Amino acid sequence: MSNNTGNVLTALLTGAAVGAGIGILYAPDKGKKTRKKIKKSAVKAKDDIAQSLTHAKEEFSKSADAKKEEFEEKLEDTLSNMSYKADDILVALENKLEDLREKNAQLQK
Repeated sequence: MSNNTGNVLTALLTGAAVGAGIGILYAPDKGKKTRKKIKKSAVKAKDDIAQSLTHAKEEFSKSADAKKEEFEEKLEDTLSNMSYKADDILVALENKLEDLREKNAQLQK
């Protein structure tokens, strides 16, 4: 879940909670009943937000794990390619060294 999606979800839940609270305040009920409804709405909003945060954390964790795994794979590929290139360089240097030894041997004769 992207950060923007989490922000939108939080804003929607907050708006729903505020809207429900305002609706309850304007309802023609006695004070005790109204307070009970407000408390019930607040508890539900809190639970909804807690559930959304838990879901967002799980999604973030999954995303982070996937990115970590992708990074490790790319790092492994890069190291492997570097190893092959290092082997190629060593072979080329060994060939050059052998050529130089042969030229040196010919010059020594």
